[in-house]
Amino acid sequence: MTTTRGSDRRAHRAAVRADRTGSGPTLDARPVARFPGAGAKFALLGEVLMIGLLITLVGIVVVTLPIALAAGIRHLRRFVAAEDSRLSFFWRDVRAGLASGALVGLAAAAIAVALLIDIDLARSGFLPGGAVVEIVGWAGLGALAVALLAAAGAWTPEAGWKAAIRGIPADVSRDPIGALYSLSAAVFVVVLTWALPPLLPAAIGCAALAVVAVPQRRRTR
Repeated sequence: MTTTRGSDRRAHRAAVRADRTGSGPTLDARPVARFPGAGAKFALLGEVLMIGLLITLVGIVVVTLPIALAAGIRHLRRFVAAEDSRLSFFWRDVRAGLASGALVGLAAAAIAVALLIDIDLARSGFLPGGAVVEIVGWAGLGALAVALLAAAGAWTPEAGWKAAIRGIPADVSRDPIGALYSLSAAVFVVVLTWALPPLLPAAIGCAALAVVAVPQRRRTR
């Protein structure tokens, strides 16, 4: 009798957990949550911190940052959807897009360096209209960051990087406010890392989560 009651209590606790997180049957008539994995808030926080660390490790050579972001974003999508989110899938995505992603990272790094040089020259006073050049340079860096996050969010092993990059203009025009949110996430990473460099993994993990969350937000017409 005691064993039966203990089993019933364990089953009830498991049912309550499944109901609260949305990962299983509900205890009443409520529908299953749209993003079951997001219901476990501390688990989601841990996943964001862990994936931020992995993105930092994979992207540490800069040119590998695009595929690191893409794999991390896909991992968080699987997690919040309560799908199979084993880390082996993250590494599988990294392997699938590493070569072509490195070319994207090389191009992005070259553009970023060119823009930073322009900003430095504009500040030096050697260029006429330096203030305008500096504004254009910072705007270019912001656009590059938004494009990088958008491409990483759209990348899949099947479609590859070409399709992800070609879809950037349509994504931005379809949701310009979402592009501003992505820009805010990029600025957040830069500012937080500048203030305290050890927080880079946490900041970049939050940026990856933002790429997952922004397209799913509620919008008013």
